[in-house]
Amino acid sequence: MRLEARGIALVVVAVSTLQVGAAFAVTLFDELGAAGTSLLRLGLAAVVLLAIWRPRISGHSRADLLVTIAFGVALGTMNLAIYEAMQRIPIGAAVTIEFAGPLGLAVALSRRALDLVWVALAAAGILLLTNPFGASDLDAAGIGFALLAAAAWAAYIPISARTGTLFPGGSGLAIAMAVAAVLIAPAGIAQGGERLLEPALLAQGAIVALASSVIPYSLELESLRRIPARVFGVLMSLEPAVAALAGFLVLGQALGGLDLVAIGLVVAASAGAAALD
Repeated sequence: MRLEARGIALVVVAVSTLQVGAAFAVTLFDELGAAGTSLLRLGLAAVVLLAIWRPRISGHSRADLLVTIAFGVALGTMNLAIYEAMQRIPIGAAVTIEFAGPLGLAVALSRRALDLVWVALAAAGILLLTNPFGASDLDAAGIGFALLAAAAWAAYIPISARTGTLFPGGSGLAIAMAVAAVLIAPAGIAQGGERLLEPALLAQGAIVALASSVIPYSLELESLRRIPARVFGVLMSLEPAVAALAGFLVLGQALGGLDLVAIGLVVAASAGAAALD
């Protein structure tokens, strides 16, 4: 029981750190743009992970390396898209829409009729949040980027699991993080330019990289050694709510009553789908 309690605590800290880091990243958008901030996050995280794991390319087949490259493409797309979304809409709304990705994947792989209830609940929440059939306060491009992030997250999950079976420890993640940084480097350099090398912004980027990538990914990996995947999934479903709270506390992004109801519906759907998995 004590081991499981520690695992739960690790997930809660990981979720909180990730979303606070995301909120802090938004404060860099004016100086670096979403792509420049994403490049700093992924690039610095790659440097840290490569230094820790020192992955070896030799000894792996071309097919193994292609899996890791695909992992990096999904990771880079997911990070850039969600930052582009957060630049346009509140982070609570962005993460809520993004959560449709893993939820949709979980339901697609399930054969339970009850999952249709969770799909309907999540769909109701997202429709309430985006209001596609009427006037909406959310920027259309922001919604589109959040949906792209959702698709990338859905692809990220199985590719991440496959990478974990092919590469020891976090070496596969380190390689994928480097691939992701290279992938978005052109857009990041175009937006951030020489400011990417300013010491103050580099220091802030390092904080974002640690809070949004290195720390939460490491804690999640350790938590899965202590708690069942079902419990892990339920706790991860808190992300939209934590993102909304982080947006309010760090950025002053207040959401309306209907927005909070919409987020609550998606959280409930995600928790329900994970609880009975």
